Amino acid sequence: MKMNHIILCCIALLLSYIPNSISVNNDFCVADLSLPKTPSGYQCKSEKDVTVDDFVFSGFVAANATKPFNTGITFVNVDKLPGLNGLGIATLRGDISINGSVPLHSHPDATELVIIVEGEVKVGFITPRKVFLKDSKPGDVIAIPKGQLHFVVNSGAKKAVFFAAFSSSDPSTQVVDLLLFGNDLSTAVLSQTTLLDVAQIKKLKAAFGGKN
Repeated sequence: MKMNHIILCCIALLLSYIPNSISVNNDFCVADLSLPKTPSGYQCKSEKDVTVDDFVFSGFVAANATKPFNTGITFVNVDKLPGLNGLGIATLRGDISINGSVPLHSHPDATELVIIVEGEVKVGFITPRKVFLKDSKPGDVIAIPKGQLHFVVNSGAKKAVFFAAFSSSDPSTQVVDLLLFGNDLSTAVLSQTTLLDVAQIKKLKAAFGGKN
């Protein structure tokens, strides 16, 4: 009898960790954007206040290309689509002008799928020992592992378009150029730590809003 009680307790503990797919409250937790975002995401909006519009984003269209990389990005995360809260997914559309690019960057908390729909691009990511680079065309899907530095470069003769999906409803992004040249780290220190010429560092600081 004692063993039966132990087994029943173990089963109960296991069941407590299995999501209840029948419960609507466990199926979704629409973000209440009127409340502050916490480290674990937004709090759930009251179910009586949830509408279909919480699950729809209108405007997933081409964004105007901006300098210096001549690329436009339309990013859809939980802040724009509250129904994504807790679902572990987000998306974007990228429109890259001729000779444009998506600069070196990483997503420390998300894996990315890049889906090419128009034009020709080079897509690549970098590990400490190797570069994984692919000449890509419409119909190609490229997986970018979480945290790896990666980039997309328009290598064709016309605009390129791609879509991306992320394994997070609010993925963070760290752009190398902004990290290096968009702050007030002194030019002297940057020159010593990157071996770049002072003149080049000053030029890059001017482009990315850095100081000092």
